[in-house]
Amino acid sequence: MRNKSITIAILDMYNGQPNQGMRCIIDIVNRFTPFVSFKIFDVRGKCELPEINRYDIYISTGGPGNPLEGDGNWDKKYYDFIDALVKWNTENQVKKHVLFICHSFQMACKHFGLAEITKRKDTSFGVMKIHRTKDGLDDLLYEGLDDPFYAVDSRDYQVVQPKLSVFTKKGAKIISLEKIKDNVQYERAIMAVRFTDYLVGTQFHPEADPISFLSHLRDKEVREKMRKMKGKRKFRNMLEDLVDDNKIYRTNETLIPNFLRSAISDLMKSKQILSN
Repeated sequence: MRNKSITIAILDMYNGQPNQGMRCIIDIVNRFTPFVSFKIFDVRGKCELPEINRYDIYISTGGPGNPLEGDGNWDKKYYDFIDALVKWNTENQVKKHVLFICHSFQMACKHFGLAEITKRKDTSFGVMKIHRTKDGLDDLLYEGLDDPFYAVDSRDYQVVQPKLSVFTKKGAKIISLEKIKDNVQYERAIMAVRFTDYLVGTQFHPEADPISFLSHLRDKEVREKMRKMKGKRKFRNMLEDLVDDNKIYRTNETLIPNFLRSAISDLMKSKQILSN
C-alpha cells in the first residue's frame, strides 16, 4: 500500500458537463491517496472505459438525462463493461469493487433487470430522509449512519416495482428505500441495492457536501423553483439540514469512505494470500 498499489477508476457519467459531484468524489478519494491512485474516464462524452485488469475499484458517477437512453455506442460499451466486471469476479480470486451512483445506479438496475425505471411526476431535489431496509441494517456500506439517515437526492427518474424473483435469483438485496409516502398512490422508490458482495449502488448522492448543494442554490431560478416546490418552511428546514453535522456532512464522511475501506481491505487480503 505504500506504493499506491490500489487503483481506482472513476467513470464520469456527466456527459462533459462540469459538476460539483465529481469534485466531491475526488475530494473523498484523495483522503485515501497514501494508499490509492485514480484516473477519470469520460464514459458518455468520449466513450472512455478502463482496462479491467488495470484497476481494482470503480466509482461510476451520477449524471443528467434519461437512464433508458444512449447513443447506441457508449451505453452498449458501458453495459458490456458491467458484464465483464461481473464475469471477472466469478473467475478471479482478487475481486473488482464497484459503486454506482444515481444515473449509473438506474442504468445498473435496468441492465440487471431488477426493477422498472420510470419518470417522476416532478423532480426530486433536496435533502432527503433515507430508510434502511432489514438487509440494509447489516450492510457495511451504512456502518456509522443512523436509520433513517440523510442524503442529497437529485433525480427526474426513479427505480420502482422491484422484481423480487429476479432479486432472489441474482442474490441482490434492496438496502434502502425513500421516505414513506403520505399519498398511497405513489410507490416508494428504491434508494440503494447490493447487487453482489462487490457491486453496490445508491440512487442518492453520498458524495454530496453542503458546498456542492449550496452551489446549485446560487442560481436564482433554482432557488425560486425549490421554494415553490417545497414551500418556504420546508425550504428553510432543508437549509438547516445542510449545516447539521449529523446529516449531509455525516453521510459524506461515512458512506463512500466505508465503501473504499471495505474494498481496500478485501483487495489487500486477497493480494496477500496470492503473494504467499
